[in-house]
Amino acid sequence: MKRQHHVVVIGGGTGGLCLAQALHKAGVSVAVYERSRTRTERLQGYRVHINPHGSQALHECLPADLWQRFVDTCGSSGGNFAFLTEQLDELLEIGDDLIGSADPASGHHSVSRITLHQVLSAGLDGILHYDKEFVRYERNSDGTVTCHFADGTTATGDIVVAADGGGSRVRQQYLPSAGRVDTGIVTVAGKFPLTDATRNLLPSRLVDGPNNILPKPGRFMFCAPHDLADGRNDETYDHDKVLFDNTTSYVMWAFAAGRSRFPANVSDVDGIGLRNTVGRMIEDWHPGLRTLVAGTPGEAVSLLPIRTSVPVKQWPTTNITLLGDAIHSMTPFGGIGANTALRDARLLSHNIIDAVQQDRDMLAAIADYERQMVEYGFAAVRSSLRNATQAVSEATIGRVMFKTILRVCSAVPMLKRKMFSDLGSSE
Repeated sequence: MKRQHHVVVIGGGTGGLCLAQALHKAGVSVAVYERSRTRTERLQGYRVHINPHGSQALHECLPADLWQRFVDTCGSSGGNFAFLTEQLDELLEIGDDLIGSADPASGHHSVSRITLHQVLSAGLDGILHYDKEFVRYERNSDGTVTCHFADGTTATGDIVVAADGGGSRVRQQYLPSAGRVDTGIVTVAGKFPLTDATRNLLPSRLVDGPNNILPKPGRFMFCAPHDLADGRNDETYDHDKVLFDNTTSYVMWAFAAGRSRFPANVSDVDGIGLRNTVGRMIEDWHPGLRTLVAGTPGEAVSLLPIRTSVPVKQWPTTNITLLGDAIHSMTPFGGIGANTALRDARLLSHNIIDAVQQDRDMLAAIADYERQMVEYGFAAVRSSLRNATQAVSEATIGRVMFKTILRVCSAVPMLKRKMFSDLGSSE
């Protein structure tokens, strides 16, 4: 007789919900415990890029109807991806021949984080529990693990998965040596609303596709359209702040620099103050970029301190494991954090389901997941940290060399294909 396994997932973010969807679809008992009090409390309003790893995970883990809902509610990122100077001079443009795919399950997608969370939460009634703030866990004599929550309730499982983000309390108890560090980089992000009136205020390049802006050393900017002009993304929750709106089109932008370039009190500045601070820091840039920032509502501007996980050595496998930011939190430079969490969910769910259905050793299944996850997960951490460090480096020669490489790649198609065919991958 096959042993029954109950999986307790701590954290209802992207990776945890994707894992729960896959396990539930396969008939494996699972429950998710999320500290937010309601479904809408922790919604984050910025665009997220889903790369082929993320697409493959969502396609495999979601029921067919939810996968189709994901595809139907994705926005358009426009056309080609470009590297530009702060005056919008083109350094390199990367077309669909390198990053496009006719198959949605292996393609790139632009999605509102709010909409993604709504899709991942759908159909989990009785499985997804809110207002459950994890406090600690304890091991029981029968091998199970009991999780304790701030409201005095508990949940016991045969397997516990920490999916509770970069500040994971499960990780702090289970792997206290695995921490995060501040990179010293500060990012300010905002959403410029795209309407019939505002589209014409921006140069077409800023509306046509994603862009990396490479100014003089020490600063960096990324922007990308999330365009719903064809009426997609009509599922939403009412909310009175622009930050949480997922039914209108916008250009998402993020400006990054070392902390020393920002005011000392930047952490205490509101959205309007942050927007104005960035405006002063780009006052000699192209007017289109200045308009992008100045035209963003203050309530749609946020401060994002950049932290990263410290790589850890492989630990002895138990029936407690981790996924996503709970173990390999990374910088947003490269756009692979959410995709790596989805990749974790796909691999872990596959291994758990296989162990349950084939009545195989569950610890061996978890060990195989952890071995692979640590390898690709921390490779992504290193890659994103390298990207972040280079993006805000004060070294003039490095920035000049990188711009030269981009121009050479633009002139030599074969070299461009070799260097950028895996754009957005965590490999």
